[in-house]
Amino acid sequence: MLEERKDHIADLVVVANRLPVRREQGDDGESGDWTVSPGGLVSALAPVVADKKRFAWVGWPGSSEAPLEPFTHDGMRLVPAHLTAEEHELHYEGMSNGTLWPLYHDKIEPAEFHRTWYDGYRRVNRRFADLICDSAAEDATVWVHDYQLQLVPGYVRANRPDLSIGFFLHIPFPPSELFRQIPWREDLTIGLLGADLIGFQTPEGAANFARVAESLDLATRESANLLSRNGRPIEVRSFPIGIDVERYAEGATRPEITAGAVAVRERLGNPRSVLLGVDRLDYTKGIDVRLRAFGELLAEERFAPGEVNLIQVAEPSRGNVDAYVALRERVQGLVGEINGDFARVGVPPVHYIHQSQDFDELMSLYRSADVMMVTPFRDGMNLVAKEWVATRYDDTGVLVLSEFAGAVHELDRALIVNPYDIDGVKEALVRAVLMDPAEAAERMAAMRASVEQNNAVKWAESFLQALAETSGPQAS
Repeated sequence: MLEERKDHIADLVVVANRLPVRREQGDDGESGDWTVSPGGLVSALAPVVADKKRFAWVGWPGSSEAPLEPFTHDGMRLVPAHLTAEEHELHYEGMSNGTLWPLYHDKIEPAEFHRTWYDGYRRVNRRFADLICDSAAEDATVWVHDYQLQLVPGYVRANRPDLSIGFFLHIPFPPSELFRQIPWREDLTIGLLGADLIGFQTPEGAANFARVAESLDLATRESANLLSRNGRPIEVRSFPIGIDVERYAEGATRPEITAGAVAVRERLGNPRSVLLGVDRLDYTKGIDVRLRAFGELLAEERFAPGEVNLIQVAEPSRGNVDAYVALRERVQGLVGEINGDFARVGVPPVHYIHQSQDFDELMSLYRSADVMMVTPFRDGMNLVAKEWVATRYDDTGVLVLSEFAGAVHELDRALIVNPYDIDGVKEALVRAVLMDPAEAAERMAAMRASVEQNNAVKWAESFLQALAETSGPQAS
């Protein structure tokens, strides 16, 4: 097989649910050119793979049209994984986002367990694994990403024991008592144990997985960060993901962004303080918590309408899923209630944006805000918090951050809140608005230094370096 496809053989194979490109629609309504998708993973890996002539990325191309052959775009060798519409529904909408996503986020919404979903998940994971085995050179490195592909390392290990395999989970890994509810818990655990290095956003995630593997008698704990299975060592560690700091730091200083931020505040009536939330419209993000807290502060006259305004960006997400439809209606109801009770003509206290924002729009909003609210009930990392900190070149502003976001481990100079505690969130918002500028600057400078130190490229380099040190040709 390797001899038959020498032109496709890669020394590094990155594997993610999606390819790092998307196809634009042409003027005639037909599929147009490929463009690079924005995203932290692409930004992190681009400099790392730039000097690798034999590199490939395996992923779904974004549609269920006819299968595509591997192709090259912007110097990247791309290997499309074809999924039928039914397979995408079972694997992605079903098992990945109907079972794993809610369960890994502490069952904020109930997780569903359907055998047909798992059958589709298994079938798609097997297809990805086959493409990896076809694309990887002898003794190559394979880096698999995220919860949609947890069976892939085990499948690849069984067919290609020569490969060095890493896996990184971008979302939280749940405590044992939650994970063990999954009917296919052994299969998923064995799948992950096919890797030489399993990375998580936080030490808690790594510890949770190690406990699961040990409690299911699928691996032996050798030390805090080392498991073994069938005599093969498997390292389990945290690698908190970073951002493209330079992009946000430089973007924030552009004159058009400064002008855009001034224009935002002018449209708000130049309030004393602008509070900002930027999220996908997802039930994990705690959007309704901050709206309720803000509404109560207005009702208690601790915030005055027109003096403190809130902007909430909620990018559309999974609009065909009942839980997301219910959340959208709940959020829109809260916005309407607050504005109905406290708005003045032309000056609503809450500005709700249920649209995606391009980079410049987002940057203008970031720079217009005095307080950034990041209050998820559960989050693997939350890169919005890091992006906003990276734009504060003047060390202004206050970050209000949930203790259940992975970012709290690095951004511990934020005002830390329990998002389930409305009163605590209210007190943090008041403190943020009233904070002495000198204290705010000291806190922000420390957080900005942390974000700059652990950027996206360093994250990718550190993982691949750890994988190189951990792995080698091993028997399964």
